[in-house]
This record gives sequence, C-alpha cells and structure tokens, in this order.
Amino acid sequence: MPILPTLLSLTDRLRPPREVFAHCDLPCGVYDPAQARIEAESVRNCMEKHNQSDDPQFKQRAILIKEQRADLVKHHLWVLWTDHFTPEHLEAHPDLHEVFWKATKLAGEAKKTTDVAVGDELLDAIGEVDRIFKDTQAA
Repeated sequence: MPILPTLLSLTDRLRPPREVFAHCDLPCGVYDPAQARIEAESVRNCMEKHNQSDDPQFKQRAILIKEQRADLVKHHLWVLWTDHFTPEHLEAHPDLHEVFWKATKLAGEAKKTTDVAVGDELLDAIGEVDRIFKDTQAA
C-alpha cells in the first residue's frame, strides 16, 4: 500500500480540509473572449481555404483542423460563460444566456459545414459575447 495516500487520509482525519469559496478558477482577469475569437478566425479561414482548393488531401486536412478549432471555440466560450459571468452580470444583461447559446450553437454548426457565411456568423456572435464581456469589465 502506498504511503502517501495513507498519510493524506490520516492528515485529513486529524484536521479536515477547510472549505473555500471562489467565483472563478483563477484570479479575475484571466478570462477573455479573444481566445474563442482566434479559434473562430481559424475556423473561418479553414472553410475559405477548403473551398479554394482542389486537393482532396488538403481539403480533408482543412476539415479536420476546422472541426478541432470549432471544438476549441465551444470550450473557450463555455469556460467564459460558466466560470466568469456571475448572477450580477446576468441581471445587467438578461440576454446573456441567449447570446452564449447562439455562439456555441454556431460553433457546432461550423463543424458541419464549409460555408464561410457560417464562419462569419460565428465571429459576429463572438463579437456580441465580447461586447458584453467588456461591459462587465467596466462595471
């Protein structure tokens, strides 16, 4: 039996861990929609390059990268939505959930298509997230 788990269990029994509370994973200021925007720009550019190419291998690679980047867009949006925004932000921006829902749905839609217009819509939706984010930073 490893010693470390036994020591940790014994330590926890002698002095239970303190319960702590925080509204985010790290100190404020580490969240930014720019991460999602950069990935969405990559999604859009992959769509465009895919549509301009006649090389089947290049097109396949463009689709693979586009889908990976679209997943990253969703990840960055979800982290921002779930870890940064507070009930006070929702009170100030009642459309907050709808804005995020639309942006994450567009990221999912971008995985299914090579239509550059969907990439543009995704970038516009992230722009709306960014507008709300910046408003919450000013408050």
